[in-house]
Amino acid sequence: MAAVDEAAEPARNEPNLFALLAVSAGLIAANLYYNQPLLAGMADSFQVTPRAVGGIPTLTQLGYGLGMLLLVPLGDRFERSRLIVGMTAVASFALIGVALAPNLFWLTLGCLVLGLASMAPQLIVPYAAGAGPASQRGRAVGTVMGGLIVGILLSRAVSGFVGGHFGWRAMYGLAAAMMAVLAVVLRTRLPKQAPERPVPLATVYTSLATIVRTQPVLRLHAVIGALTFGSFSIFWTTLSFHLAAPPHHLGSDVVGLFSIVGVAGALAAPMAGRFADRHDPRIMNAAAMVVVVLSFVVFGLLGHSLVGIGLGVILLDVGVQANQISNQARVYALDPNLRNRLNTIYMSTYFAGGAAGSLLGSYAWTHGGWSSVSLAGGALGLAALVIFGAAALFGTRKRPATSP
Repeated sequence: MAAVDEAAEPARNEPNLFALLAVSAGLIAANLYYNQPLLAGMADSFQVTPRAVGGIPTLTQLGYGLGMLLLVPLGDRFERSRLIVGMTAVASFALIGVALAPNLFWLTLGCLVLGLASMAPQLIVPYAAGAGPASQRGRAVGTVMGGLIVGILLSRAVSGFVGGHFGWRAMYGLAAAMMAVLAVVLRTRLPKQAPERPVPLATVYTSLATIVRTQPVLRLHAVIGALTFGSFSIFWTTLSFHLAAPPHHLGSDVVGLFSIVGVAGALAAPMAGRFADRHDPRIMNAAAMVVVVLSFVVFGLLGHSLVGIGLGVILLDVGVQANQISNQARVYALDPNLRNRLNTIYMSTYFAGGAAGSLLGSYAWTHGGWSSVSLAGGALGLAALVIFGAAALFGTRKRPATSP
């Protein structure tokens, strides 16, 4: 642990570091979600059906998951701030490619690459977890995750407004410029953070299966995280189609405004982090999953009303984000020497669930409309709660991982 403390020392002397990390995580993560309010506009632009563009969020999230699987583990081998800066710069070029896509094929391929290039938040979160004392890990992660969540929520509001007034391509051009500026800022402000115990490059990847096999706590939280994020993606992938259809007939700018309503989720993240520092995170886990299920009950019963949708959005965002912070608090506590690889396994599974949720949401909307969407989202949240309850009943022990 001495190595961890020494690595964290420069960060503790920088009072604005966590604010910078929170803003950075939010801006980069926003790249993944600009498309959701813009899907209807993209379909019109290329004269295709909503089902044809429904795969864009899925491919973006799959690209993100691939980036986490291949690139995030490198944080246990190489200096971490350099990786964060480099991937931020790559994201800028990927955004330019999406903005200039001449047809649907190149758009979907560009979004896949963009997802891969936008994995830097998953380097930033473990960077923050290792930048301070263990007693404040939940607060540090909660602060950065709060910024990440605000970025995700505002991304939909901003892209809805820009898309509604200037077109979807303008949004991606603007995002490319923001990433270029952010890369320069991070290059000048981030303290270096070397791995506590660097491992050979081959071991970084070959050890992943061993970690999964020996860590039941990791497996549990990866699965329930994937299911709850899948329910989250079901809702946001289909909301633009629901609001564009009768009786609402609303555009992407209104879809984006619902993201602002969900800022309550961002406010819940730091509070969940503090709760996880002081109490058993499993209490927060259970309560959060109940709230996720309740949100889809509200969507199913009150989805015809904008007020009802707004209430459901607040519940969904609070539930998903509180569950995420509680999951991460337990996962990051397993072994500091494996933190990036633990994050890789957890978040790869998490975003695979999100990608599956986007695909399921598109299917549910096409075949059953809003009622099917509400049923599918609630079913995933309920499945997560059942799995978590079974693990609590039969017991899930933390076992020490073997650090390569």
